[in-house]
Amino acid sequence: MTWIQDYQPAGGLWVSALLAALPIVVLLVALGVVRFSAHLSAALALVTALGVALLLYRMPAALAFDSAAMGVVFGVWSVAWIAFHAVYFHNVTVATGRFDSIKRVLAGFSEDRRLQALLIAFAFGALLEGVAGGGSPIAITAAMMAALGFPPVKAVVLALLANTAPVAFGGLGNPLIVLGRLTAPIMHLKQDQATELFSAMVGRQVPVLALIIPAFLVVVLAGWKRMLEVWPAVLTAGLAFAAMQFVASNYISASLVDVLAALTAMAALWVLTRFWQPATVWRFDGEESAVSTTAKSDRRAFYAWMPYIILILAIFLSRIGTIFKNLPAWLDLTKLLHKADWIFAWPGLHNHVVQHPPITAKNTPYAATLTVDFLFSPGTVALIAAVISGFAMGAGPGLLLKTYRRTLVQMRWALATIFMILAIAFVMNYSGATQTLGLALATTGAVFPLFSAYIGWLGVFLTGSDASTNSLFGPMQVISAQQLNLNPILAGATNTSGGVMGKMISPQNLSIGATAIGQSGKEGSLLRQTFLWSLLLTAVVGVISLLQATILTALIPSP
Repeated sequence: MTWIQDYQPAGGLWVSALLAALPIVVLLVALGVVRFSAHLSAALALVTALGVALLLYRMPAALAFDSAAMGVVFGVWSVAWIAFHAVYFHNVTVATGRFDSIKRVLAGFSEDRRLQALLIAFAFGALLEGVAGGGSPIAITAAMMAALGFPPVKAVVLALLANTAPVAFGGLGNPLIVLGRLTAPIMHLKQDQATELFSAMVGRQVPVLALIIPAFLVVVLAGWKRMLEVWPAVLTAGLAFAAMQFVASNYISASLVDVLAALTAMAALWVLTRFWQPATVWRFDGEESAVSTTAKSDRRAFYAWMPYIILILAIFLSRIGTIFKNLPAWLDLTKLLHKADWIFAWPGLHNHVVQHPPITAKNTPYAATLTVDFLFSPGTVALIAAVISGFAMGAGPGLLLKTYRRTLVQMRWALATIFMILAIAFVMNYSGATQTLGLALATTGAVFPLFSAYIGWLGVFLTGSDASTNSLFGPMQVISAQQLNLNPILAGATNTSGGVMGKMISPQNLSIGATAIGQSGKEGSLLRQTFLWSLLLTAVVGVISLLQATILTALIPSP
């Protein structure tokens, strides 16, 4: 059975686009207006996507349900496997008690609240984002700062704002891995190649934000004048993070970007404070000086960082073939791990859907292949690192299994949401709905790069996840760019970079932050304090993208 896509099933492009967008509208209304849970909202949107595919696009039922099934399986391996084991890795550090040692060291870094915010909210939050992603950085850093004496609501606002710089590469590079795997067939690239290109492009956008965010954070906390008093720390944190973010994203691996950048920023701040301290220690009004009970002399604190060192080494070794070219076969662990890959065509869907101009130059069968990289996946590497770290920190098999079960319970609804979001994306891609939206957005012309950032922003606001946003809107962004003769790598990267600014206003993350400090019901207050900043920072991303599309085209990487 062969079926040809129709990009204007309602007779006109914009009418068709409005109807094609119904699954997204349902998701928006269910999440943001009716305030259903994420998994229930995704389920309603999936039913809507299937309805649009069957009734509007006249897609054969077998193809529609096959595409949904493939989306679920893609979600299981390419997204959930990575996200789950990233969180499991973090949970192992908590279960072994080593995470408490890290918190004591961070708390004893300085009595100055501005420096504490830079270290905990910005640098350590980025480390948590790079390892686990999701809402864990917001919950953990907000709770830590509140325990140290920060006003609870202010602690959450700082955690939300700081969580912007690392989100594009969060969860071991998962957002860009998802984007690369979904859009590689559209751009006629290999999946790993697409991921590397997107990583490099995002690494030429978000470091600008990393330079801004530390100063921005301290201004929100203490005001412009108080920020200038600690400008060496602000500059050190931002510059160290941005420089390593650029280097790692372009020359090492998307999976290591946030981890390396965060550790670099933390180390740079520590070194700086050995030689420099602010002239006056800034505290909150009415707060008395306290003698800090640090854990600097606690030797166990050194071992607390062991899991992160093991994780970095594991990912580095697994990616060594992409970092150093032309290695001997016995040393190229990357190539050895790829030998376990399983690539197969999805039965009943592969090449059964036909795309045609203007999406393709001529009638072209739409491939439906799935790659399962059993050993190379960051999820597998994180699992191995978690087990090794657990044993190194004294955990037995029983504790590791108990933590694994607890992580399954903790993430059950998040995993279900991931599966359904990916199912929606695949149904929209294979039915032609994504292509219709892409053609409609292409009519925005020269301002599309600016508009592109707000599409990503909207996606993260809806889903709370940059990976989910890349699933929903990544293919649409790439197709729109192709229609405008713009570089699709830039469009996909801007979807990711713009999306990070929606993180601070996502209902999911607002709820996580409020719950972490025992202030459930304060989500509205948090939204009011972050919404304008979110819009303004997204505009910065849009302007960067527009400049790269018109003047700074040399910054766009090529295959």
